[in-house]
Amino acid sequence: MLIAQISDFHVRAHGEEGTFGIDNNANLRAAIAMLNDLDPVPDVVIGTGDLTNRGRSEEYIALRDLLAPLAIPIFLIPGNHDASPSLRAAFGEHDYLAGEDEFVSYVVDRFPLRLIGLDSTLPDAHNGAICARRLAWLKSRLEEAPERPTLLFMHHPPFKTGIWWMDGIGIVEGVSALRDLLDAHPQVQRIACGHLHRPIQANLGRTPISVCPSTSYQVCLDTRPESHPQFIAEPPALQLHTWTGEILVSHTAYVDFPAEPIDLRPLMKNWDDRYERIHKGLPIPKVVRY
Repeated sequence: MLIAQISDFHVRAHGEEGTFGIDNNANLRAAIAMLNDLDPVPDVVIGTGDLTNRGRSEEYIALRDLLAPLAIPIFLIPGNHDASPSLRAAFGEHDYLAGEDEFVSYVVDRFPLRLIGLDSTLPDAHNGAICARRLAWLKSRLEEAPERPTLLFMHHPPFKTGIWWMDGIGIVEGVSALRDLLDAHPQVQRIACGHLHRPIQANLGRTPISVCPSTSYQVCLDTRPESHPQFIAEPPALQLHTWTGEILVSHTAYVDFPAEPIDLRPLMKNWDDRYERIHKGLPIPKVVRY
């Protein structure tokens, strides 16, 4: 099973300028085209929050238009820049968004890897939280299927990155309780997050965490204490998570990257032998050149 993750689109209304000279909407359009052209095509796409820039209805109209060409099922969760009522109104045909609960959390059970989207947002703050009610909901969902391998996805990562000003809008409640819950439910293979606009890996107790970079702009990697908050025009990117039935393998892929791949076969004088050995599971001998 192949899961594509896109995050932090920060879509603006049609006709509005992008952010810091970056065309957020054009970058998402390129990411959608890339996903449609992938071989193999992903089975599902998850969008891990900050879908729009300010949570306005006109931005969700633009988001609908940008996602319309996507030929793959997509599941969305809100981020701190979103407004859940507007998200639900714009995507009313998405059954998983149905309901009037303050939080947008749900389970997708139809794939080999069970997907749980957990709303980590706080209505009036950029910070996130896993309150007692959301924790109890997640506990019940995990107890429903303790043998099903599961991917948990949410917007806010439950750890500190060392980028102090982004950590200042991290999760303020529930991290320890979430760690204890997941330690007791080893079917959770990974927590997939967004929010940080960088590819980052960590763990919460025994559970790995991967953070997807943004399709818009990235946060500058600067872990000096009190460093200035900075964004940087690094390439837009997404992540691909492959579930083999035993392990979840994650890759970061850059969107609309101009470089063409280089075929190494003509450069490997032992390629035919190497090919046979790879398929037979045999070691590959070194070719010594002087």
